[in-house]
Amino acid sequence: MSGANRDIGWLGIVRLGLVQTALGAIVVLTTSTLNRVMAVELALPAVLPGALVAFHYMVQILRPRFGYGSDTGRRRTPWIIGGMAVLGLGGALAAAATALMTTAVLPGIALAVVAFLLIGAGVGASGTCLLVLLSASVPAERRAPAASITWIMMIAGFAVTAGVVGALLDPFSFGKLVLISSSVSVLALIVTVAAVWGLEADLQPGEIVATPEHQAAGSSFREALLDVVRESHTRRFAAFVFISMLAYSAQDLVLEPFAGAVFGLSPGQSTQLGGTQHGGVLLGMLLVAFLGSQLGKRREGVLRSCMIGGCLASALLLVGLAVGGYAGRTWPLSANVFALGIANGAFAVAAIGSMMELVSRGKENRDGLRMGIWGAAQAIAFALGGVGGTLAVDIVRWVSGSVVHAYALVFCLQAVLFLAAVLLAVRVAQKSYASQPNNFPGSRVSAG
Repeated sequence: MSGANRDIGWLGIVRLGLVQTALGAIVVLTTSTLNRVMAVELALPAVLPGALVAFHYMVQILRPRFGYGSDTGRRRTPWIIGGMAVLGLGGALAAAATALMTTAVLPGIALAVVAFLLIGAGVGASGTCLLVLLSASVPAERRAPAASITWIMMIAGFAVTAGVVGALLDPFSFGKLVLISSSVSVLALIVTVAAVWGLEADLQPGEIVATPEHQAAGSSFREALLDVVRESHTRRFAAFVFISMLAYSAQDLVLEPFAGAVFGLSPGQSTQLGGTQHGGVLLGMLLVAFLGSQLGKRREGVLRSCMIGGCLASALLLVGLAVGGYAGRTWPLSANVFALGIANGAFAVAAIGSMMELVSRGKENRDGLRMGIWGAAQAIAFALGGVGGTLAVDIVRWVSGSVVHAYALVFCLQAVLFLAAVLLAVRVAQKSYASQPNNFPGSRVSAG
């Protein structure tokens, strides 16, 4: 991003957070509500919605290409708005595809594949460029709280949409599902346009910059990608993001079944346990925001400590869950899960804040591409994590004949991944945070 952008202030941060809220509103309908409708109302194999969700993550391998596109034009706003429009179209088509499956299953599945392709592309384009705009426009001392605010607002989008849409869908009909999904998509696009309009203050809305200097410095996507991949801090941080998010996402589909199978919790009780974990995640995010805002110039140390400490605590608490499976109902399951949520929230939002700190450290005009690489690493980890965690449980249970052994081994494997992430985070800290931005070849000071 151009260093000419002014600081957007707290109101601007909240405005960008509204984009995350809009994004979350569409995504929660496609990955949660439609998932349930396909599996329950349509009685289709559960693997179908699971595969579609995994597909939308895999499509996000295109994030570097989207980031490169925004680097080339040197504006993020069109990509954010365009990405949200594609995402909204995908959300509406996904609902229509689900309705079509009631009368024509195969054409409905084919349309759903197209819809989830659009969903993945829309999330990738909008989400990547939003983070780059946020990192370029927010002063360095506000980046930790900014990361927390935007992600909390995305979670709020999940929660509010799920509650409101859940109430509007009763009594259920497929026509109502399509109407509500389409309305949410339109509303999300309107909110996004209103939120980002004019925030790139050094340009007028709709203006395109392509200066002779910028055109001369341009290169193909392949050349630009190779330039960025050669940056050691970019590679290390991509590895950290992939490993940590693989461990994080692998527990997502495992925790509630573990609580039911091993601790005998009812569906309602296991859902409440999931809420307990999300409450911990929220507290962890708020903790990072508070520390980042209070410690100002020591923000990099705060992010580094929260990132490393959150991964380390997550590993220890996952081992605690493995031990708890053998201890049975005497184990403080809720407290263990709540603490795990705090650790997860702290490391996750610290990782986002670190992305914002590191994205401009390297070759000029590569911020979007760099952020795209990290975003793609996260998306691929999420695609593999959910499937990998549940598959590992099934395999170990089949081999050992013990459900306790199965979950214990999977939790321990996730803990090992978090410990590997700790080692990677330490290397990132030693090689990147210990150096000033101008110590990187071809680097420049961050626009923040």
